[in-house]
Amino acid sequence: MIWKRKPGVNLQGVNLKGANLKKDLDLRRADLRAANLEGVNLGGANLTGANLEGAHMWWANLSNAKLEFANLSVAALFEANLSNANLRKADLRVVWLSNANLAGANLRKADLNNATLIKANLEGANLTGANLTDANLTGANLRGAGLSDTNLTGATMPNGEIFS
Repeated sequence: MIWKRKPGVNLQGVNLKGANLKKDLDLRRADLRAANLEGVNLGGANLTGANLEGAHMWWANLSNAKLEFANLSVAALFEANLSNANLRKADLRVVWLSNANLAGANLRKADLNNATLIKANLEGANLTGANLTDANLTGANLRGAGLSDTNLTGATMPNGEIFS
């Protein structure tokens, strides 16, 4: 099934820096391109199919969030908490996830092409079928992560070696 993006609420460029939004907030298909979500609490929020391209989300809490089919390309998620988040088939191309917590996250078939995951915690994450082509995983924790059918071509592995 291909996700059909119907318009949700338009919050493009909004500044919600530090906002503590209610748990289980429904932002399905919302347009949050280039939004300032630094330090925002979106734990448990439903962002299925949302467009967060280029969003600034440093230190954001997205634990247990639903981000299936979401577009997070070119987003900055430095030290963000995405533990147990559902990012199945999400677009995470060229995303910055350095020092982010993705423990237990579902990244099945997600596109992480050219993603920066330096020192990211991916312990127990499901990366089955994900695209990590040219991703930087230097110092990342992949303990217990599911990597079956994952494309790691050109990726910099946790030990600094390039996967070929």
